[in-house]
Amino acid sequence: MQQIDSYRHKGLRSRLVQELVQKKIVDKSVLTAIGNVPRHLFLESSFIKFAYQDKAFPIGAGQTISQPYTVALQSQLLEVKPGEKVLEVGTGSGYQAAVLIEMGVKLFSIERQSELYQRSTRLLRELGYQGRFFLGDGYEGLPAQAPFDKIIITAGAPVIPRALLTQLKVGGIMIIPLGDQEQVLMRIVRINEDEFEQEEIEACAFVPMLNGVVNK
Repeated sequence: MQQIDSYRHKGLRSRLVQELVQKKIVDKSVLTAIGNVPRHLFLESSFIKFAYQDKAFPIGAGQTISQPYTVALQSQLLEVKPGEKVLEVGTGSGYQAAVLIEMGVKLFSIERQSELYQRSTRLLRELGYQGRFFLGDGYEGLPAQAPFDKIIITAGAPVIPRALLTQLKVGGIMIIPLGDQEQVLMRIVRINEDEFEQEEIEACAFVPMLNGVVNK
């Protein structure tokens, strides 16, 4: 499949980056990554002309590609450094994964929907994004690959999954949308083996985080 990333696309990304700066995204590595990742290639063809608007769009299987501000904010809150091990729960379209890989992390990403897993991992590899991708239940995480420096959840969880907390390094950061109908973006820091510090960031809206694996 031919992937086209034109000067026009790059210009639209540059404009999007400026919009994110106005929305208080200040991490230069995040802004550079958003400016580099061709978001239009992660969307269905009917939405491509809207790709660089700061909006979420459907990607099939009842899922969405998050709006760029949400991706940028979650990435900024993670405070990642190049070389860190990051677990992403919910590969989805692969866009957030691409942004994190652009930021230099060693990404481990898990997706429960087989249809999305196949599509997003194929696209990421075609675009040259190297990460480790798994089909599985996000509530369980990836215990065999743990511990992780950072964990990012890209779906709204009714509770904080205990298994994911145990896979976070001491001093590590987890970003999770918490709640059912109404969600709050939470930043959780592991203080020691038994203690976690929680901070509410802002209200948010994500698709629900579900158990199990869907093989279709």
